[in-house]
Amino acid sequence: MRYKKIDFSKYSSFKMGGVFDVALLDRSVQNIDGYYLIGSCNNILIGNNPPPLITLDKEYDYIKIKDNKLIIGGATPSGKIVSFCKKHNIANFEFLSHLPGKLGGLVYMNAGLKEYEIFHSLIDLTLLSGTYKKEQIEYGYRQTNIKEPILEASFSLEYGYDLQKVAMFQKMRSNQPSTPSAGSCFKNPPNDYAGRLIEAVGLKGKQVGAMAFSEKHANFLVNYGDGVFEDAIALIEEAKTRVVQEFGVTLELEIIILDKAYPHWM
Repeated sequence: MRYKKIDFSKYSSFKMGGVFDVALLDRSVQNIDGYYLIGSCNNILIGNNPPPLITLDKEYDYIKIKDNKLIIGGATPSGKIVSFCKKHNIANFEFLSHLPGKLGGLVYMNAGLKEYEIFHSLIDLTLLSGTYKKEQIEYGYRQTNIKEPILEASFSLEYGYDLQKVAMFQKMRSNQPSTPSAGSCFKNPPNDYAGRLIEAVGLKGKQVGAMAFSEKHANFLVNYGDGVFEDAIALIEEAKTRVVQEFGVTLELEIIILDKAYPHWM
């Protein structure tokens, strides 16, 4: 298997982490047992001792139109998808202009903004074990039951790229901090908001080292420059403890923590 070194302080959206060898999943690889699959690391906190990591090779970075379908490789970045759709006047992917990530991760999480979701126009998926129709996949709000790497996806082709939608999605994201983070730290509990609970226990703006819960949005764990893994963990554990003590609510992580010392969070 081939490998490449990744400096996660530059690669991940948190802008923190060490340099690790990451295996490359290309067409010669048939089994990834023992490896944890990563994409562009927009929702991942890399620890000091992560499990063996693997990522899709660049051969899965492509977009093409065939048989009246839009076919996209699993390693294709969202920005490239949006640029292609804008150039070719293709509709239904405008929301990706404000969602970082690669196609595989976006489909795995059924990414979207409000009612706009990537599964709306999905036709089928090619996984390591074969190709599956959308109807064969269980999916819902920001989740699927997919357990394998997503190598490729095909979508229905509709025309009419809408700049008004792009502006609308930009406005919807305007309350989120631009400081390096991994998006929402915790999932919203039923009938409530994680950000409200974190703010209610006095942790909005709370800082440990260079890590903090953002002043702009309490559910965003942000890195003000030279944040380290231990400080991020300290804030996460404090938020979970204080919210359960005050409200009886157990916050569930939305970000993924990759460190062998925290296997229950992987």
